[in-house]
Amino acid sequence: MEKRQLQGHIAAAVCVCTWGVTFVAVVHLLQHFSPFEVLFFRFGLATLALYLVYPKRMRKTTRREELLFAGAGLAGVTLYFLAQDFALLNTSASNVGVIVAVSPVFTGLLTWRFLGGGRPTRSFFAGFLLAICGIGLISFAGSQLELHPIGDLLAVSAALCWAVYCIFTKKISGLGHHIIQTTRRIFLYGLVFLLPVLIAMELQTGLGLERFLIPTNLGAMLFLGLGASASCFLLWNFSLKQLGPVKTSAYIYLVPLVTVAASVLFLGERVTWTSAAGIALTLVGLVLSNRAPRGQTEKV
Repeated sequence: MEKRQLQGHIAAAVCVCTWGVTFVAVVHLLQHFSPFEVLFFRFGLATLALYLVYPKRMRKTTRREELLFAGAGLAGVTLYFLAQDFALLNTSASNVGVIVAVSPVFTGLLTWRFLGGGRPTRSFFAGFLLAICGIGLISFAGSQLELHPIGDLLAVSAALCWAVYCIFTKKISGLGHHIIQTTRRIFLYGLVFLLPVLIAMELQTGLGLERFLIPTNLGAMLFLGLGASASCFLLWNFSLKQLGPVKTSAYIYLVPLVTVAASVLFLGERVTWTSAAGIALTLVGLVLSNRAPRGQTEKV
């Protein structure tokens, strides 16, 4: 395996390890903030951090480039996180975890259709089925499967939005801009699309900054803004450039595994045989999804 490909795999793994525990921060903040506010403060903080780290201005862009940035910001920031947060308010976290894990399939199909990548292989779909079965065992161990149409549909929408974001970002990676510049430009567009709705619905009574005087609120927002957003989006975009959208997106399968590990480490929960079987199936599914037939590589 080439060095840069290995770096791409490591970057994607770090992202999912971080995103696997963000549910703790999000669930806590949703008790004090609306989904719109969580998103606005989270990515506002992330954008500011990226400007402080790398203040150099981006060279002049074309209209096509700005459309790519805008599309990525709309799909991967505004729509994805709003759909996910509202899904958590309307269905179970288990349902959301399983449904959002469908995004690698959407990514594979969109890559084939719009980036000229190879047709998704049998091993890719076999890996998907194994991973979804594994994630189902992990997510619903000890609980009953219940359908919540509105929340579940929002979760499907979130999965599709993330796939679209990966396609836009892969195109952006070939433009020659610095990765920090492109990531913060994407964040800015996400905030621009969010701001009108936020002003109309949430900020009529003020910013409510006093809520950040609560240490847990401040800590959770710093974790989401600096860790899960600024740092992880940089790593994810780097991984997309090195591995391509299909292989990178397959790492989404690991998020529920990280959630289980976090529950064991921080909440004292025990791993059941059902969860263990789910972990094994998911790992096998990830390996299968990342396999490519001889002589065929993902177009990157």
